[in-house]
Amino acid sequence: MKKLESKIAVITGGNSGIGFATAKRYVEEGAHVYITGRRQKELDHAIQSLGKNATAVRGDVTINADLDLLYEQIRHERGRVDIVFANAGVGDPVPFEQVSESFFDSIFDVNVRGLFFTVQKALPLMPDGSSTILCGSSAATKGIPGGSVYVASKAALRGFARCWSVELQQRKIRANVLTVGPTDTPMMLNNGLPEDQIPAIKAMFATQLLTGEFADPDEIAKAAVFLASSDSKLIIGAEISVDGGHAQL
Repeated sequence: MKKLESKIAVITGGNSGIGFATAKRYVEEGAHVYITGRRQKELDHAIQSLGKNATAVRGDVTINADLDLLYEQIRHERGRVDIVFANAGVGDPVPFEQVSESFFDSIFDVNVRGLFFTVQKALPLMPDGSSTILCGSSAATKGIPGGSVYVASKAALRGFARCWSVELQQRKIRANVLTVGPTDTPMMLNNGLPEDQIPAIKAMFATQLLTGEFADPDEIAKAAVFLASSDSKLIIGAEISVDGGHAQL
């Protein structure tokens, strides 16, 4: 039997990178997956690859009305949500003294507020024993020049997972943080960087990894399958690092 047979999953930011790789794995393991994203063209392309056991819903996690529409559609079509992978995230390096209010808000709106309400609004549809997975970052444990806003936003997830696991213990709904390191994704490599600079950036980050190379998104997706499945039923309120040793150096 497949690990996620007949499960209903939501993956925010599921049209590319880690989110898309995880959606692909979830479908292969028997789930029907709802992916969200802000760009319809990328969603359409993702669905072409994922096939009939995936549904794309255009939406922005920072807009509560979009989340309400997402879950209303799922309620009407499927009646429940067994897995929420709160994956959508943003981050750009900006020196401390140059951080504006609008920049600060843009990072926290997606990485903290958007993630919070992505999970909260799913709860009425989640059966007992469901799983929530929060996509964290190994950067949350490191001091990174220009990274204070992003790092702080990702550090918040550990607190969410701990508190939600206690608050939801009667329903046996698990919350865990899947902490990832440098990964070969559009967010990691295409933040306005000239294409000819990307190899140097990758080489620089590789020196910070015990593996010596960026993670492939599919490696992260394998861990996301584990945390979504009953194989991890005793892992509650935890932080699981799949980061190539980034946080250890």
